Formats: sequence, C-alpha cells, structure tokens
Amino acid sequence: MSNSKSRLFFLDAIRAWAILMMLQGHFIDGLLDNAFRDNSNFLFNTWKYFRGITAPVFFTVSGFIFTFLLIKSPQTGWDNPRVKKGLKRGFELLAIGYLLRMNLFGIFKGEVYDSFYLIDVLHCIGLSLLFITGFYLLTFTKQKWIFPIILISTTFLLFLFEPTYKASSFEYLPQFIANYLSKSNGSVFTIIPWLGYATMGSFMSVIFSKYQDNKNLYTYIVPIYILTGLVLILFSSDFFYSIYEATGIQLFQSIFNNNYLFIRLGDVLIVFSIFIILRKYLMNSTWLKIGQSTLSIYIIHFIILYGSFTGIGLYRFFHHSLNPWVAVFGAILFMIASTFIALKYENHKAEIKSGLFSFLSTTRIYLEQAALIAFEIVRTLTEKILRALGLIKN
Repeated sequence: MSNSKSRLFFLDAIRAWAILMMLQGHFIDGLLDNAFRDNSNFLFNTWKYFRGITAPVFFTVSGFIFTFLLIKSPQTGWDNPRVKKGLKRGFELLAIGYLLRMNLFGIFKGEVYDSFYLIDVLHCIGLSLLFITGFYLLTFTKQKWIFPIILISTTFLLFLFEPTYKASSFEYLPQFIANYLSKSNGSVFTIIPWLGYATMGSFMSVIFSKYQDNKNLYTYIVPIYILTGLVLILFSSDFFYSIYEATGIQLFQSIFNNNYLFIRLGDVLIVFSIFIILRKYLMNSTWLKIGQSTLSIYIIHFIILYGSFTGIGLYRFFHHSLNPWVAVFGAILFMIASTFIALKYENHKAEIKSGLFSFLSTTRIYLEQAALIAFEIVRTLTEKILRALGLIKN
C-alpha cells in the first residue's frame, strides 16, 4: 500500500463518523419530544453541540476528497477525467436531492408540493462540487497559487458577510432559486454559507497534496490543525468584537453575536486532527466501507425517516413524541438498520442495477406492445363507429 493512498483512509473514517452522527442527529432531532429539549441539561446541550459539527465536517471532507482526486490527475483542464466525473457527480447529487423530496401521491394528483423545491445537504454538496470544478477550470492555466487563494477567499468572504445576506429572503428571485440562498421558505441548507466549508476542505486538500510526499507531513499538520482550531473556537469571537470596538462597524458585532461559522470551522480542524492521530487504529474494513457508502446510507435513511416518495416515514408517525430513552435506543437501531441496508445494496449494486435495467427494458417492451394493441383497438372501433354513422364508406 502506497503512503499517499493510505492517507485517504482517515478521510473515509471521518466520513463514516460524520454519516453516523448525521443519522442519529436527524432521528433524535425529528422524534424527541420538545418537553425534553432543555438547553440547561448537560447531556442534551453536549449532544446538540456535537450535532452541530456534523454538517461542517461533511462539507469539508467532501471538498477535501474531491479536490485531492481532481488535482492528483496528471491531466489538466477539460482533459482531466476528474472534471467530467465531478460535473456528473454534482448534477447527480442535485437530481437525487430533488428526487428524495418528490411525493408520488402529489404527482398522481397533478401537483408538485412546495417541499419539492426546498434545498437540503445533497443539493448543496452537489452545487459545491460544481463550484470547485468551475474554480479549477478558471485557474488551471494560471499560476498554481491562484486556485487555493480563490478557495480560501470564498470561505472567508462567505463566513464574514453571513450576517448581511442572511437577513435577505431574496424574494425578487424565483422561489426555486431563492431557496438555495435563503431559509425563509423552509430550506434546511443553503449554498451560502455552506459552500465555504467545501472550499475550505478543498483548500486544505491543495496544501495536503503539495506536501503529501513529505514523511513529516503529519508531524506538522496535526499541531497546525489543533492550534488553528483552538484559536478559532476560543478567540475568534473576541477578535471580531475587538474589531467592532475599534471601527464601530456593525457587521463585526453581528458576527460576535452569532459566531457559529468560524467556531464550527475550528471544530472541523480538531476533528480532522483527531482522526489523523488515530488513523492507524481506524483501518477496520467495515468502518471504511461505511465511509465509502455515505450516499447510499443517506438515501436509505432519508426514505425510512422522512418517507421519500410517499410521505410515509418515521417522522410522520413519531414526530416530536419520544422520550430520551426511546429516542436514543431508536437512534441506535436506526443507524444499524440504515447502514446494514446500504452496505447490502453496495455489495450487490451491480446485480441490482442490472436487474433493474432488465426490468425496465422488459417493461418498456410490454408497454410498447400494449400501446400498439390499444391503438389498433381504438382505430378499429373508431372506423366501425364512423361507418355506422355513415361518415366513411366500407
């Protein structure tokens, strides 16, 4: 096993942790009774804090892995096979995001519910991959430092001006576009500021790739991640408030009042450093397979919990109704079930896709034959009726 290849396994381990955190987070947040949501309770508050780390980690690691593979290719620009793969993956995630929000009962009634247009994590990760690919294509012919500068600048600007654009509902835009920019209509995620975590992961990947052959890479990168993370967590709020006091610019006080983006970025760096330190102990094949199957796990969990296509899911029957003991036990079972089903699917993906393709092909043939028969019957009946009415001659 090459040294460079082994470095990617800690990323799979992070993704495995993040998807399991997301599953239990969605289950408990959706089903726990409001009576038990007490921010003064140490356990609940701790759970809530760590739940808030999940999405930033997921976006960051997605940007990291995608960019690592993108710039690793010896080909550049449109000749880089990872460009087309990235574009395909980005649009696939967008399509799956919308598909999971489709309600077939509404379609049968000729309606598309407003929830179909709401934006979730898959939409934003897919669009983030498209943005990163676009940045790459715009800069691959220029000096190498321009690409990472654009990435880190995107993160900084999106995080810095979040209080400004967060206040806008973008009502002047079509709603399906505004949903990517504002939560006012019910979107769970928006591309701003969440693109900032993906571009941060992309920036980290560029630096990582530059020094990946250095045998002391981890010796330097772990303390840098830890130190930077602690500074962001402990001192970034006071830093922005000191700028406000010195300049009187309201933007910096607004950041100080709700400095979750920079603090969460600090959390992400700490998580990365922990998994790098423990990388030698996270080589379990099942654990790594979970990290490599996050999309399948996400889709399965969404269908079971939220009832994609039918609206019939756990959320419908147990929304905010469980006590903590039942919620925790249920979350564990939910994680196991979703992961087990997804891994079984991954193990038999080729056969399932082949069977599905065969079924669809056979169905299409039968439908075509049925359509021809139906057309012939209608044509014959129409001729008989017209002859009976004397409108056509025998």
